[in-house]
Amino acid sequence: MQLGMVGLGRMGANMTRRLMRGGHTMVVSDLSADAVKGIAGEGAVASSSLDDLISKLNAPRAAWIMVPAGDPTEKTVQALISTMQAGDTIIDGGNSNFKDDVRRAKLCAAKGVHYVDVGTSGGVWGLERGYCMMIGGPKEAVQRLDPIFKTLAPGRGDIPRTPGREKMAGTAENGYIHCGPSGSGHFVKMVHNGIEYGMMQAYAEGFDIFKNATSKELPEDIRYDLNLPDIAEVWRRGSVVSSWLLDLTAMALTENPTLSEYSGFVQDSGEGRWTIQAAIEEAVPAEVLTAALYTRFRSRQDHTFAETMLSAMRQKFGGHVEPKAQAKKS
Repeated sequence: MQLGMVGLGRMGANMTRRLMRGGHTMVVSDLSADAVKGIAGEGAVASSSLDDLISKLNAPRAAWIMVPAGDPTEKTVQALISTMQAGDTIIDGGNSNFKDDVRRAKLCAAKGVHYVDVGTSGGVWGLERGYCMMIGGPKEAVQRLDPIFKTLAPGRGDIPRTPGREKMAGTAENGYIHCGPSGSGHFVKMVHNGIEYGMMQAYAEGFDIFKNATSKELPEDIRYDLNLPDIAEVWRRGSVVSSWLLDLTAMALTENPTLSEYSGFVQDSGEGRWTIQAAIEEAVPAEVLTAALYTRFRSRQDHTFAETMLSAMRQKFGGHVEPKAQAKKS
C-alpha cells in the first residue's frame, strides 16, 4: 500500500522504515531536507513540500502526520485539507487533544476528506517491537488503512492469550483497535498516558524508599544498603508488578545505579493534564493520576531520586532528554 509520511523525527522515521520493511511504498516529507534525503536513501520516495508529497500519491491518497502536537499539527492538517480531494484521508498519529480531532474531522468532512486519529505508543523501540495503536475515525477509512495498521502493530507475538479471548473477534490481540468515531483514538491514548504517569510515579517512589533505606535517621538495625539494579531485575522475573516500564527501569539502573546523568527535571507532554481535565468534566475521581501530574510540576523546583528515575524512564521509552536543573538561588 502507498502512504505519505509527514514528519521524520524519532517516531516518524522509524514508522516509515517499519512500513517499508513490510512492503509498503512510502512518500516522505519533512522540514529537514537532510532527513528526507536520508530516508530516501533507504528506499522512500522523497518530496520537497506537502504539495509535492500529495502529487506523488495515488488517489485515494492517505497522508500520516507525525509532527509535534499543537500548532505544527494544526498547520499541517490545514495545508493538507486545502490540497486533498474527496476520498483522501488525513491521519494524525501524534498526541493531539481529542477535541481538536473532532473539530478537524468536521472541516475535513465538509470537503469529503476522511480524518483518522491514531494514538500511537511504542516510542523509540517501535521499529523492532511494533506500535500499539488506538484508532478513531470513519469505519470506511480505517478499514481501507488496515494493511498499514497491521504492519505497524506488534502482532500477537509470544504473549499468552487471555482466557476466553478466542471467542472474541477484532484486532486487539494484534496490537491495534478501532476505538470509535473521530477523537476516540486520541481520547484512549490520552488516558493511557495518564495511567502511564501513575505507573511511573509508583515505581519511582518505591525505589526512592529503597535508596533512602540507609538514612541515618533510621535505627541502625533497620538500615538496608539495597542493590537497586538487582531488585528491578528480580521483579521482572515473575512479579505481579512486572511491565515494560520496569524493564526500562532495570536497564537504566544497570547502566548507572545512581542515575546521576539524569537531572530529575520531568516534563509532561500534555496528555496527563488533559486526562485530569476529562476526569473533572466526567466527575470521576482520579487521585493517583492527579498526584502523579502534580509531582512532575514539583520536579521542576525540587528534585528527589524518584524524579531522577522518572527522567530515566522517559528517556528510555521515548528518547526524551529532560533539561538540566537550574542552580538554586540562595
